[in-house]
Amino acid sequence: MFTGIVTAVGTIREARKSGDLRLVIACPFDPAGIAMGASIACSGVCLTVVDKGGEAGNAWFAVDVSGESVARTVAGRWEVGNHLNLEPALKLGDELGGHIVTGHVDGVGNVVSITPEGDSKRFVIAAPKDLAPYLAPKGSITVDGVSLTVNEVSDQPDGTCHFTLNIIPHTADVTTIGALQPEDGVNLEIDVLARYLQRMQSLRG
Repeated sequence: MFTGIVTAVGTIREARKSGDLRLVIACPFDPAGIAMGASIACSGVCLTVVDKGGEAGNAWFAVDVSGESVARTVAGRWEVGNHLNLEPALKLGDELGGHIVTGHVDGVGNVVSITPEGDSKRFVIAAPKDLAPYLAPKGSITVDGVSLTVNEVSDQPDGTCHFTLNIIPHTADVTTIGALQPEDGVNLEIDVLARYLQRMQSLRG
């Protein structure tokens, strides 16, 4: 379980295929604080630590990414040199600063536009048809592992939807969100509460 509050940005140092995809991710963590078998959200995907090393501030950890995870996430996301938003799993007693995030990506969205608004930026992101019913103004959404609040939702004629986000300078600076450009893909996870409400509504109907 995660909160969508990114604690560091890592870089994929190695990627090799041997059954699953094995990644080695460089990060500024202390390896002594990374437990073998621990869960770390990598740009919104919950992955299990299978190896680790380095030193405090210059560490690395290895994870295996299944074919299912590769297929359900942004194309090309798991290539050497790419940056990933990192968040260790929530511990009992930790502050829930974002919202409840499972680390299971529901679909891939695409950045439609980015417009400056004061010191912040207004992002418009297109969500696929199957995720559209779960998005609502002032609801929560996880974008590449970052917990964000939906400002507006605009349903499209083809059943997809566009939703807007306000990205403040701090969020842009400490995550990969600030490097996004129009047409870039993003991993999306809908709010778990919206998932259950939609299921209840479908049974009621």
